[in-house]
Amino acid sequence: MPTQDNAMPDSTAQKESPSYRLAALDPDFLLGDSMRGARFMLEYQKAEDLLRARGIVSTIVVFGSARVREGNRWYEAAREFARIASERGGALAPKDAGRNHVIATGGGPGIMEAANRGATEAGALSIGFNITLPHEQEPNAWSTPDLTFRFHYFAMRKMHLAMRAAALVVFPGGFGTLDELFEIMTLVQTGKMGRVPIVLFDSAYWKGLLNLDTMAQAGFIRPEDLKLFAYADTPEAAYQCIVDGAGDGWASPGNGSVQT
Repeated sequence: MPTQDNAMPDSTAQKESPSYRLAALDPDFLLGDSMRGARFMLEYQKAEDLLRARGIVSTIVVFGSARVREGNRWYEAAREFARIASERGGALAPKDAGRNHVIATGGGPGIMEAANRGATEAGALSIGFNITLPHEQEPNAWSTPDLTFRFHYFAMRKMHLAMRAAALVVFPGGFGTLDELFEIMTLVQTGKMGRVPIVLFDSAYWKGLLNLDTMAQAGFIRPEDLKLFAYADTPEAAYQCIVDGAGDGWASPGNGSVQT
């Protein structure tokens, strides 16, 4: 309204109002409950654009404990496996030819660091799909910088881990490792994902931890579901499981992706 001397007020209050902000630049709006769906979409698209820009066709997902350190036998085995897979699986191909069997991890320390490191030492790209946690996870220093992502939503991170997976290699680990293992096994079992090699590294550890025969005997899974995975005790044997699986009617690179 005009002032007493009929001078028009300036529009400072209007410009400073949150309602005046451009929607795309308004953090209060973007981070509000009503925009959760849009944030979910953005997490998908940002990673997807960067993966495509690098010509990533398929991945080998490597998971395992974040608590092991350099020198540990599992750390060194994961490092060696990732080097072998990167050298032999197509990760070193030119971008325009499409890069297959690129190592992808959860981006953190331990086994994930070891796998990213082995790929980098082979001269290949590697992916780190990090997640925001209450106790902040730092990305390891070995994933390719422009393929190092951070997700808020576990569901979207899981989707990206599964979408291009041509194989899953699971080293000894805890709850998070089991989560990723059973996620992929369930997708394959239910037909939501093409059959891909699932390799459990260190048969003594996994056989001591899991007795899946109990599920089959109780009728909760089919006997043939016990063939969804294989055991390996050396990096060479783990990669051979992938080679053998790809030649045995399992999903070829790029065809094991989750149905979308």
